[in-house]
Amino acid sequence: MDLQLTDKKALVTGSTAGIGFAIASLLAQEGASVVVNGRSPQRVEEAVRRIRGDKKDAQVTGVAADLGTKEGVGLLTGKVPAVDVLVNNLGIFEAKPFPDITDEDWLRFFEVNVLSGVRLSRFYLPQMLHKNWGRVVFISSESGLNIPVEMIHYGVTKTAQIALARGLAETTAGTNVTVNSVLPGPTRSEGVGQFVKDLAKGQGTDPATVEAEFFRTARPTSLLKRFETPEEVAAIVVYVCSPRASATNGAALRVDGGVVRSIV
Repeated sequence: MDLQLTDKKALVTGSTAGIGFAIASLLAQEGASVVVNGRSPQRVEEAVRRIRGDKKDAQVTGVAADLGTKEGVGLLTGKVPAVDVLVNNLGIFEAKPFPDITDEDWLRFFEVNVLSGVRLSRFYLPQMLHKNWGRVVFISSESGLNIPVEMIHYGVTKTAQIALARGLAETTAGTNVTVNSVLPGPTRSEGVGQFVKDLAKGQGTDPATVEAEFFRTARPTSLLKRFETPEEVAAIVVYVCSPRASATNGAALRVDGGVVRSIV
């Protein structure tokens, strides 16, 4: 299927690794002009090189900016004044008992996971509405529906993203602009992969055993019974970013491996 993304300009935040990188790479393969983002210039440059290595004629550039800050968003929007597609992928997570989550932790998670998307959408969405075409996608999580007891602050920010996407979608009524959220399940991102390896080493076992135990005890409702790959998540995101997904608006789209036990 031709996703009709040629000549569309897309910004993917937090895209030097994991799900963000997979989304940026697949968008470039589909012909979009892609802006990669991360905090480190070195990581951004490496991501750009990797994407060009997979597709020699890829239209890909990079902007290093910390989008968890107002200043970082201002830096990026100054360099990228307009886009057709905005993928709010930037996010942080950590396991921490609720009594140990400080006010500073809550504010940091909210600013990175929620306000980065708020600020960027506030900048780019009016432009999309003016030209009557655009796509905004928030990468939320199944944790926004099933708040994980081991990281409640993370889950709360993911719920906020779902609500934010739905609210913004209401402002697009009658236009060719859509706003959606995508809810991945447990995914083998760079951080998760290293965490599993470290845990296996500490337990004197192998990563496969740790993964099986995780889905037996921590995510027993998973139908997939394994970590998703970033590429599996990217496939649905890139479709939602395309003109082909014109009738999908205000939706919370699950790509969670069946973790959420719901028929809708």
